Amino acid sequence: MTEFSTMDLPKHLHTRMEAMGFNTPTPIQARAIPHALNGQDVLGLAQTGTGKTAAFGVPLVAQMLAYGHKPAAGTVRGLILAPTRELANQIAETLRGLTEGSPLKTGLVVGGVSINPQINRLSRGTDILVATPGRLLDILDRKALDLGSCDFLVLDEADQMLDLGFIHALRKIAALLPEKRQTMLFSATMPKQMNEIANAYLKSPVRIEVTPPGKPAAKVTQSVHFIAKAEKLSLLKELLAKHDGERTLVFGRTKHGMEKLMKVLDKAGFKAAAIHGNKSQGQRERALKAFKSGEITVLVATDVAARGLDIPDVKYVYNYELPNVPDAYVHRIGRTARAGKDGQAVAFCAPDEIGDLKAIQKTMNITIPVASGRAWEELPDPAAKPARGGGGRGRPGGGGGRGKGSGKPGGGRRRFGGGKPDGQPGGGEARNPAGGGGRRRRQS
Repeated sequence: MTEFSTMDLPKHLHTRMEAMGFNTPTPIQARAIPHALNGQDVLGLAQTGTGKTAAFGVPLVAQMLAYGHKPAAGTVRGLILAPTRELANQIAETLRGLTEGSPLKTGLVVGGVSINPQINRLSRGTDILVATPGRLLDILDRKALDLGSCDFLVLDEADQMLDLGFIHALRKIAALLPEKRQTMLFSATMPKQMNEIANAYLKSPVRIEVTPPGKPAAKVTQSVHFIAKAEKLSLLKELLAKHDGERTLVFGRTKHGMEKLMKVLDKAGFKAAAIHGNKSQGQRERALKAFKSGEITVLVATDVAARGLDIPDVKYVYNYELPNVPDAYVHRIGRTARAGKDGQAVAFCAPDEIGDLKAIQKTMNITIPVASGRAWEELPDPAAKPARGGGGRGRPGGGGGRGKGSGKPGGGRRRFGGGKPDGQPGGGEARNPAGGGGRRRRQS
């Protein structure tokens, strides 16, 4: 099935889809929508940027248009759970586009904003509710919503819900739903615990896998720079300057670190903003709006933004710091090369991130092309003791050389990393052969 026109969709919905640019279904849409329209449970595995929102949104709206009456006060007919505010907002925006001009009402409940207006809106009855698990539990604890007549449950980016620790919230919410319902679960990866969730909440689901888990979008061109931590900022500025004005995402691990990086880039003349867990919902929404409009062109973020950003014209994604969860890398670079466009994913790898890079390449079953520096296979294990003999306490240089050559093993004591333009070691001797940095902070 290759056309939406052959899917027997309501005329109003088909008109809205054409107005929104849904002309030809993506593979996940072509395979999932017909089964969902038939009322079957669906387990969909597809990478980010492949159109999963429409894959469950279209059949959800199509079936609800057939109801012919409003939902009762304080009830909801369809519940969509998403792990982050950004993703929940994106889903709600798409659904409102699909239901525009119809009687259907789409609600949104997320944290970071006042709960009372959300409760007031829910009291009137809601056709489709998009929610983050934490805020939904707050509302349920206040007895402000009844899920007993909910006919549909969708778990979007379910693997990230597990990563963020929402499994207990999910169990509490699912216990309040009727057993007789249609459930759809969509995920980019399928960890072991995901199978347990699928077995617990889905009944004889149709399994649809359009892309092997851990694979990036086909049009993403990847590269990695092996570089010392101290050199990352200057390299980032250099690369950003080469495509100044292009919409760019820069990812790192910590909220504090990314806020600091954003301020440095902004001071350097780049139109930059940041989104992370310390930002209020209003601040995050304003930053995203400015990014979409082109008012800012560099958005610095932690993994809170790795999913839920559906912005077709993101040309570059920089992994300023590699994630310590391989799947997070896939989701980060999935923010570019969307809607069939090309994109560049550039990673910076310091010596103490070598293990993270190995895990990423193993998960994706690829070797990322090297843009500069020496490949991690050639670098010494930061935890290994120096080999004895051979003319003194020689150490290989490496990690940071952006010029030709980065030092060779041999006599005398070598300084680590740094890399001057001519490739000679410099910058003083690093006490930590892993490139400094002390303890790792947990990922935001």
